[in-house]
Amino acid sequence: MNFPILSSLILLPTIGAIFLFFTKDNKGNNLTAKYVSLFTSIVNFLISIYLWVSFDQTTSNFQFIEDRTWIEGFVNYKVGIDGISILFIILTTFITPLCIISVNNTVKTRLRDFLIAILIMESFMIGVFCALDLVVFYLFFEAGLIPMFLIIGIWGGPKRVYSAFKFFLYTLLGSVLMLVAIISIYWISGTTDVIKLYDLGIDTKYQNLLWLAFFSSFAVKTPMWPVHTWLPDAHVEAPTAGSVLLAAILLKMAGYGFIRFSLGLFPDASEIFTPLVYTLSVIAIVFTSLIALMQEDMKKLIAYSSVAHMGFVTLGIFTIQQQGIEGSIIQMISHGLVSAALFLCVGVVYDRMHSRLISSYGGIVTIIPKYSILFMLFTLAALGLPGTSGFVGEFLILMGAFKDNFLVAVIASLGVILGAAYMLWLYKRVVFGKLINTELKSMVDLNKSEYFILICLAIPTLFFGIYPDPLINTIEVSVNDLINMYNINLNNK
Repeated sequence: MNFPILSSLILLPTIGAIFLFFTKDNKGNNLTAKYVSLFTSIVNFLISIYLWVSFDQTTSNFQFIEDRTWIEGFVNYKVGIDGISILFIILTTFITPLCIISVNNTVKTRLRDFLIAILIMESFMIGVFCALDLVVFYLFFEAGLIPMFLIIGIWGGPKRVYSAFKFFLYTLLGSVLMLVAIISIYWISGTTDVIKLYDLGIDTKYQNLLWLAFFSSFAVKTPMWPVHTWLPDAHVEAPTAGSVLLAAILLKMAGYGFIRFSLGLFPDASEIFTPLVYTLSVIAIVFTSLIALMQEDMKKLIAYSSVAHMGFVTLGIFTIQQQGIEGSIIQMISHGLVSAALFLCVGVVYDRMHSRLISSYGGIVTIIPKYSILFMLFTLAALGLPGTSGFVGEFLILMGAFKDNFLVAVIASLGVILGAAYMLWLYKRVVFGKLINTELKSMVDLNKSEYFILICLAIPTLFFGIYPDPLINTIEVSVNDLINMYNINLNNK
């Protein structure tokens, strides 16, 4: 089939955004803007499902490849997918329409502009997961900063400008080094084509510096300890839909980068720096979990829990074990669903009470029971309860870690206990207890759109927790091939 399906996936949200741009921005037109953006994102989701159905799971080769000359003799627009990238594309196309539905309750001003930013963001995020050229990857990777910066800076809370600039500068500074590394790779190898670079390999004497340059960008974006401080600030100030996109997809771009480039291009350096990644991951898991226990702001607590969960992800990736890497990918997909749901749950009560402080709530189980049940489900998924998708990812990561480094695995296991502590402590204080704040009695339960969004997130969380085979079958061959290629490159040196 010659139809450019990946380019369609990348371009369709932007076409929807351009259409919105040329419509008049007024109150009566809000409905048009919502419907156009929602229709665009749903069509994109259906295309990605077709992609998954058409995908050949028996091969590790890249599929649906499109290769066009962009800058003669230097950069090709090259996109393609394998078992690793397809799941992230589906996660992106699944989360985006839910974000668009959620704006009904959260965004009161300049709705059209907000929806334009979300659609453009979707294009860039899909581009990241499809890119098979380092320059194309970098452009998509960095371009995603701009709409996110605007989402936080325009529609955020009281300290939105500070948080937006902190987010932008942190992530940009890390990525400048990656750009230098990409230029260096071009001078060393004469190409920025990822598939060619896999075949050629990169000279060992350059790998360490190049690995560190890529690491600086991915570590900030993940975020890893100690460059994680921008994330709680960004989450607290971002509108609910912004927090969902940030937690569900933006953080996954870095995890994907570690798998695709750090392991794929720099195996020798990855082997050398694995102890560094282990150390930072374990600190992130334990330290940020302890900080999460101390939080009084619901959003901040969930933001710190994201840092801890991504610590598990980086740990699993660098075990270079089948279970570890598969667990990391499933953990990223699961965290995308669960963290999106948790931020939406916070958004629900914030819209009603205009407070994110845990102390403002308590005893709401009798007033809003539907909300309390769904919030409990996502709380249990976040702490990795068996039967939820969160358990599958964490279990596989810890299995991979035990195979590679017993001590690291034992310390990381503490993170599971601490995760249970801060999530249950949050739930207890918000939902159970005495109804001290009498204003809470006026709260109404989930409306139709909120209920629909949370149910849409609950179904895959439970389904993949009970039956993770569709995810494992999709990624298994690609992960196995990546590990084999990694080991062959190591042994050849």
